[in-house]
Amino acid sequence: MFEKVLVANRGEIAVRIIRACKELNIRTVAVYSEVDANSMHVQMADEAICIGKSPSSESYLRIDRIISAAEIADVDAIHPGYGFLSENAHFAEVCESCNIRFIGPQARAMNALSDKAVSRALAKKAGVETPPGSEGIVEKEQDALIVAKRIGYPVMIKAVAGGGGRGMRIAHNDISLVKGFHTARAEAEKAFGNSGVYIEKFIENPHHIEIQILGDSKGKIIHLGERDCSVQRRNQKLIEESPSPLLENRFKKLREKIGKAAVRIAEAARYTNAGTVEFIVDDHGNYYFLEVNKRIQVEHPVTEEVTGVDLVRAQIEIAMGEPLRISQGDIEIKGHAIECRINAEDPFDDFRPSPGRIEMYYQPGGRGVRMETHAYAGYTIPPTYDSMIGKLIVTGKDRRDAIDRMNRALNEYLITGVKTTISFQQAIMQDPNFRRGVYSTNFVEQLLGGARRGLIEEKA
Repeated sequence: MFEKVLVANRGEIAVRIIRACKELNIRTVAVYSEVDANSMHVQMADEAICIGKSPSSESYLRIDRIISAAEIADVDAIHPGYGFLSENAHFAEVCESCNIRFIGPQARAMNALSDKAVSRALAKKAGVETPPGSEGIVEKEQDALIVAKRIGYPVMIKAVAGGGGRGMRIAHNDISLVKGFHTARAEAEKAFGNSGVYIEKFIENPHHIEIQILGDSKGKIIHLGERDCSVQRRNQKLIEESPSPLLENRFKKLREKIGKAAVRIAEAARYTNAGTVEFIVDDHGNYYFLEVNKRIQVEHPVTEEVTGVDLVRAQIEIAMGEPLRISQGDIEIKGHAIECRINAEDPFDDFRPSPGRIEMYYQPGGRGVRMETHAYAGYTIPPTYDSMIGKLIVTGKDRRDAIDRMNRALNEYLITGVKTTISFQQAIMQDPNFRRGVYSTNFVEQLLGGARRGLIEEKA
């Protein structure tokens, strides 16, 4: 049993991890940047250590400072959360060399899935289809043009490292490909310190389906069903739900196939701990492997709600060397769960971030409502980090019940002082196509286009 865990993250995920540790009677150590001195995770932890100034490059991305804090606090393990250093194999190796357990996949598995291009090759070896595209990283724009000509437009330029929609561009012709190629490389270098990109065929009207996996140190790997993450803006998720309405309504037999494919990929990588295998599904039921997220996901609560499995607790127990207590046959999806990411952004101004001080804060409650947040009245959202205020998760006996409950909860949610995505997500819950489960990754663009047209007509 761990006695003390350092949480190498901030925001709502740090709060989530601290709560899981408290339930296991494990003491916690928070690290924080100067701007996060009054953050909730700092107040909740048993100990807190400042590791630098507000830029993440001077705090949450500094391996040396995090390890120093861990050694000063004499911790048994480090939980990296998501983002920052969570998928950094070198960080995992440094932890192990310092006799500090890394609560996540082993460096070996991370290296086997070190970037999206390497992961694609591993998926092919595991017998899982990938979208047509380049064989590995594309270094020159001329090579990118050759690949695009071979597979046909439109194509997607994608960073091999990181996530969150950064380092990604869609190209419909040679001109937009050249521009997008250089823009994506520059963005990827800035965000991840790795400018590598690859090219793949862009699937029209794609559905983003991901499979939650868990693997223990004994080699046992299971999946916990799917999440539908197709409601996105600029390739960043806004709403996630489980089970997927696409699979429920049109391709029920696909659920088992995708689940088994995810496990095969994880087995090929000898994966341990929690992870997510992402797929894209077209309108004909064809599915293609995208990548493996080697960490806990932002949207993990929807899986927890429909399976009853505490994924963060499972992460900690696996890192302690305990075998999985559940088997594949034990996993049963009950009810329906939806998560809305509440961001400090203006959805009608291209989702421009809206940092600042929260004046009033009242979060919803009631039956079937769960809130994961680090925000409170008087809290100042810094401009330095991700704009997410929190995650609102609801559960219902079926999808219609969950949508109605989410609509009610969003209506209760009161935040003043900053702009938020709450009203936009209310509009999504009331949209006829969303309620029918008829949507793909271009849904938000279409909805915003309609909203803008309505505003123009109203002004006219």
